[in-house]
Amino acid sequence: MQNFLFDKLNFLTAGMPLSTGKGSYPQAFKILDEMELDGMELEFVHGVRMSDENREFVARMNREKNFIITAHAPFYINLNSLEPEKVDASVQRIIETGMTAGSAGAFSITFHAAYYQGHDKEKVFNQVKARVEKIVEVLKQEKVNVWVRPETTGKGTQWGDLDEIIKLSKEVENVLPCIDFSHLHARFAGIYNTYDEFSAIFEKLGSELGQYAIDNFHGHLAGIDYGPKGEKKHLILEESDMNYKDLLKVMKEFNVKGALVCESPNIEDDAKLLKDYYYSL
Repeated sequence: MQNFLFDKLNFLTAGMPLSTGKGSYPQAFKILDEMELDGMELEFVHGVRMSDENREFVARMNREKNFIITAHAPFYINLNSLEPEKVDASVQRIIETGMTAGSAGAFSITFHAAYYQGHDKEKVFNQVKARVEKIVEVLKQEKVNVWVRPETTGKGTQWGDLDEIIKLSKEVENVLPCIDFSHLHARFAGIYNTYDEFSAIFEKLGSELGQYAIDNFHGHLAGIDYGPKGEKKHLILEESDMNYKDLLKVMKEFNVKGALVCESPNIEDDAKLLKDYYYSL
């Protein structure tokens, strides 16, 4: 696995900026450039579809303009499904995400891995681990150089709390966490939202996975609406209780490098808000 070296924290949009309208990737990257944003997460959430022309263009933006690229796999994934055909389809969707994103210059892909479905947590972990090992092996055989990152999830019914994903990252090569701070906040009905709690996340990442997990970071942030069962929907940051200011202070103090993807409904505006506040510190 080639190491990805970053010199700063980069602020990305989740998909094309909204102001792109029905425009093209060239228009999207023009907007990112004008707003001084750092890149884009390719949103394959409804299927892995990207033309050769678009892949080549995005790869060129990464190579020549240093835009940072990540990708989100389809939502229709459950590595713990009781139906073998759904497991196989889930594995294939993640592999397709890796191959397509890798050819477009991405350094990292992320996905919601599984649901518990009432099963013992250890059993679910082992199922997820076996299937992620298969994904990593196929991508390695295909010489696809991307990090495979299960995302921290926003509901208690979903596999993927912080400890589970760190454990998987320790046991499977080429795997690191994608930390969705909004999901962690919602999953536990309001915690993970203070300076000390954010600090504890990065202390745990560093102690469990090493400094490289902080120097090669992939995370998500948005405002979030939640209830006793966890995540309901994403919100604009200023219309939520998400304490993004303390989070960014902690990220600066830990000198986090890599990609922070904004998933707010007003994608590029909140991404710009985050970047501007970060650099005001």
